Amino acid sequence: QVQLVESGGGLVQAGGSLRLACAASGRAFNSYGMGWFRQAPGREREFVAVISWSGGNTVYADFVEGRFTVSRDNAKNLVYLQMNSLKPEDTAVYYCAADSGQYYYSPPLAERGYHYWGQGTQVTVSS
Repeated sequence: QVQLVESGGGLVQAGGSLRLACAASGRAFNSYGMGWFRQAPGREREFVAVISWSGGNTVYADFVEGRFTVSRDNAKNLVYLQMNSLKPEDTAVYYCAADSGQYYYSPPLAERGYHYWGQGTQVTVSS
């Protein structure tokens, strides 16, 4: 069992930066691939980025365009999403999620591959 709590969201102007953090509790955090997803008002939740259990493999959605960086600190049970050059269309609730915890080199990109979810943190980018 893994419990996830996101933090770091807020209101920022376009072009600004935010760093989201996801704190995990439970055993064997370093066995889980971790994903970041987001859901904007009136839209379905979508994939943003994933990072493998070791941090050695990361994948980003096309819309990230080099602006976001996902990282993790397994010693502290933390996953981060550094977001730079934010745009108004990045406004959404951001969620972190943990996969099935089987040391996958390539974590899933789809929601159905994730077993545990945080409650989300709101990111609002003003124009």
